[in-house]
Amino acid sequence: MPRLTDARKELRRAQITEAAVRCFSRNGLERTSIADITAESGLSNGSIYAHYRSKADLVQASAHAVLAKRAETLGDYAASDTPPDPDELLARLISAIDPAEARVGVQTWGEATTNPAIRGIVVDTIDRMRAMVHDCVMAHLVKVEHLDPAEAQEQVIPIAERLMALYLAELLRTSLQSSTEETES
Repeated sequence: MPRLTDARKELRRAQITEAAVRCFSRNGLERTSIADITAESGLSNGSIYAHYRSKADLVQASAHAVLAKRAETLGDYAASDTPPDPDELLARLISAIDPAEARVGVQTWGEATTNPAIRGIVVDTIDRMRAMVHDCVMAHLVKVEHLDPAEAQEQVIPIAERLMALYLAELLRTSLQSSTEETES
């Protein structure tokens, strides 16, 4: 049997992660089994376990995949000559929320209250997202508002904290709204 190239391995991991997100969104973290993810991905159990040791690894990979999407977007915003102002940044982040990913995120938060491994994933993901929002707001304050970096540093933390709180609240709202819409269908 031919060996998988690194690029092919990454594609396979992404295929598995995307299948896991769909299953977690539909069935919940607790009720999703590796067999469910296997069926959803169209791969074998062996292929799943060749890439991930456990469901917790899949939860972590799912969280990091979602974060990677936001990181690319936020990095582009921060690198821009005219990064968006905080209101526009929040609007863009909210418009990019995927309802399935929001449901998985909220389920992961719930699981984090009792599972230390999942708690670590959630804390790390939110901390990394907060740092990216901080960098984007800082770039706006310096490049667009023309504040001295020291002055911008004084202002950036409360702004970034508010943006994160509003973004996380919107994730919760989206997850509840999309869940309600599906049960009414």
